[in-house]
Amino acid sequence: MKKFLVLTGSAIVGSALTIAFLYAVNPKIVNVSDSIVQTSQPSMVQTVSYSAASIGNGIDFTQAAEKVMPTVVHIATKTTVRSSAYPQGFDLWREFFGDSWDVPQKENVQQASGSGVIVQKDGYIVTNNHVVKGADEISVTLHDKREFTATVIGTDPNTDLALIKIDADDLSAISFANSDNVKVGEWCLAVGNPFNLNSTVTAGIVSAKGRNINILKQKYAIESFIQTDAAINPGNSGGALTNASGDLIGINTAIASPTGSYTGYGFAVPANIVSKVIYDLKTYGIVQRGFLGVSIRDLDSKLANEKGYKINKGVYVESVSDNGAADKAGIKSGDVIISIDGVSVTSSTELQEIIGRRAPGDAIRVGIVRNGDKDMVFDVHLTNKDGKETLTEKASEDICNKLGITVQNANEKILKKIGISNGVEVTSIEEGVIQKHTNMRKGFIITKVDNENIKDTEQFIQIMQNKKGGVMIEGVYPDVAGTYYFAFGM
Repeated sequence: MKKFLVLTGSAIVGSALTIAFLYAVNPKIVNVSDSIVQTSQPSMVQTVSYSAASIGNGIDFTQAAEKVMPTVVHIATKTTVRSSAYPQGFDLWREFFGDSWDVPQKENVQQASGSGVIVQKDGYIVTNNHVVKGADEISVTLHDKREFTATVIGTDPNTDLALIKIDADDLSAISFANSDNVKVGEWCLAVGNPFNLNSTVTAGIVSAKGRNINILKQKYAIESFIQTDAAINPGNSGGALTNASGDLIGINTAIASPTGSYTGYGFAVPANIVSKVIYDLKTYGIVQRGFLGVSIRDLDSKLANEKGYKINKGVYVESVSDNGAADKAGIKSGDVIISIDGVSVTSSTELQEIIGRRAPGDAIRVGIVRNGDKDMVFDVHLTNKDGKETLTEKASEDICNKLGITVQNANEKILKKIGISNGVEVTSIEEGVIQKHTNMRKGFIITKVDNENIKDTEQFIQIMQNKKGGVMIEGVYPDVAGTYYFAFGM
């Protein structure tokens, strides 16, 4: 018995010494959590404790998400697409020869969805133009599941923004941040309805600013996107991009993806542009955008070397429009724009964003470098796209948007060269009636509408505003002989 006790005691003492030795060698070998024993392996990286509240050096997104989600809505649209049941061309003849031509129509109802952000408590909502464009019905579902029918207040294809309204009061409206103060690397949240999954919140950082991805096929498009790696997918369009405090810094608009789904690159219209657009759409029905009247490109080191400039940052002026704002102020081709109102400008996208937030008649101070080394400042009064310092009339903007063209008075030198005395030049062609029903190309000079001579843009717009049914446009190309005719229905 005595021998047994000695052996037992020796075993206990030996076990205790062994455990004590192992703990002394590696004190982390045993980690007990919720009664589960885990073995800690040596690591080549430094580990830190993790908790939801410690993400991003103490940033907690829960309060921001709670603040933003009630302001983001789900938008569903229905669009009826009508087309002739007969081969292309029969509808055109019906426009000219009346309803006696019994051309059957077939209809196809297309459904789509996206997101929107409540910007005023009385039901004003901002979204993307491409979300509501051409829609016959727009349905808005709030975060609390209430549904409303929305009407379109106005759209701006140049920024891909639209303002819609529902009949509701005392809604949760988002607060705006100054997007000029947004910094690359700061945390941000994307809130929207990807794949019809309502009220989805994703987090990331601001990856870049002033991005131009050439997605808006408009002559006067303004692309100065905020880039983010917060997950954005189809259905997020029109939703909110916010800072970590839940304040709006942009409206999610596009993704760069070979698959059509998130691959790490999302783009949002900056909040300062959004603020300008929705104010104008609510106040005027259209965006009152100022124009500098220049053709520009980025100044890089290669161009600077070619031109003999001592600087390699700024915006190079390739050409100046006759009688435009820049021309009247004294800015010339070859100048390099380096600042607007004392704020440094280093790229074309920055310049477009700054000018795009101004209205016709606004006065700005433009800092330039001339002849490579001479600093100068010019006082410039911005104009509308027609070269006037007055606000643009909504009616003229509406008809141009419907036609899908922009026009300007034809250059007198060109008119004289081709032997005509009047006309307006088509300076751009986008999606619209002209593109859909004709093969007209940019540069066409319209001389007649239904045999009525066209003298200037004001007359052309006034005539087109009152047209219904078939229209015949006559004109010429400066670089091609002969007279051309284009027929379409209004």
